[in-house]
Amino acid sequence: MSKIAVFDFFCGCGGTSAGFRSAGLDIAFALDVDKDAANTYRHNFPDTYFHEGDIRDLKKDKLEEQLTRFSNHLTLFCACAPCQPYSKQRTEKKFKDERLGLLELFIPLIKKYQPDFVFIENVPGLHKGRDGLDPLGKLTKVLKKYGYKMDSGVVAAQDYGAPQLRRRFVLLASRHGQINIPAATHGIDSDNPFKTVRDAIDDLPAIAAGETYKGISLKNHRAAALSELNLKRIKASSPDGGGRYEWHKSLWPACYTRTNDKGDVHSGHTDCYGRLWWDKPAPGLTTRCISYSNGRFGHPEQNRAISVREAARLQGFSDDFEFNGTLNSMAKQIGNAVPVDLALAMGRQFIQHIEGINGKV
Repeated sequence: MSKIAVFDFFCGCGGTSAGFRSAGLDIAFALDVDKDAANTYRHNFPDTYFHEGDIRDLKKDKLEEQLTRFSNHLTLFCACAPCQPYSKQRTEKKFKDERLGLLELFIPLIKKYQPDFVFIENVPGLHKGRDGLDPLGKLTKVLKKYGYKMDSGVVAAQDYGAPQLRRRFVLLASRHGQINIPAATHGIDSDNPFKTVRDAIDDLPAIAAGETYKGISLKNHRAAALSELNLKRIKASSPDGGGRYEWHKSLWPACYTRTNDKGDVHSGHTDCYGRLWWDKPAPGLTTRCISYSNGRFGHPEQNRAISVREAARLQGFSDDFEFNGTLNSMAKQIGNAVPVDLALAMGRQFIQHIEGINGKV
């Protein structure tokens, strides 16, 4: 029982699974309701049983088939439910979102199957609850009842080698003694500096806005088209971090020329229409991470937004990980994914934990 079989609920396109697989874990089962993410996942994890559908419709025999198939493994259940309902970006106080309760639907599986390990990843706001729901509190209560030891907190993906600034809430739980969040591996006070945009994408071939790289050895290196106005805007932005504050006001979007009662100009989101810096980590990727107007997603020097492949690299996906769907769908899959480098670090921590159980460390 020295191997771990991963059961990845709300898997999306496979960021958690990719990191865990790289750490040496076996990916036994995955579930997601999004069709394009499902196609991407199946393509990249052909040996994993995939359930495309709602967790509420999951037939227990399908899950139990995989538990039996991997009966010589320890089991790890992970749930990285859609994070938007708990994000600080969501400001509509009366907005009701059925995704708020998804993590609670994971709890009965913990009770019934009592996996050896549990992993949760989400936005930092998860631990605060929302709209009267506290799924994390309910989950931790169940974990304690069934004898799990756990550690949880907010971590930064860049501290584990991701070339982007992204704070996430993680929880690790074990039925085999105390397990802790791993120590950071990268940073200012570390032997390993933060990875940068240059580290991640500098070697990729140049392409124009709206162009797809034709080489067969590199998939998904495709950039969104730009309007004539946005092309003027990015050309007016200096390389390596330039943005809209450099433009002549004739190029400003109307929303940034509004003034309030005091005559102050609306500042808007400061990163919108910005270029990435070469020698810094990228800002956190969103579901619109290939859109020039929706964040600091302009290429550091080429006159376009970053491509799907560049976004994938910033999220930690290897070049052999191929995405399916429309351009917008691929961006959504990447933006929603768990950073692969973060998942890799957590997967290695579970491996080290097993070695401690077996007396190897």
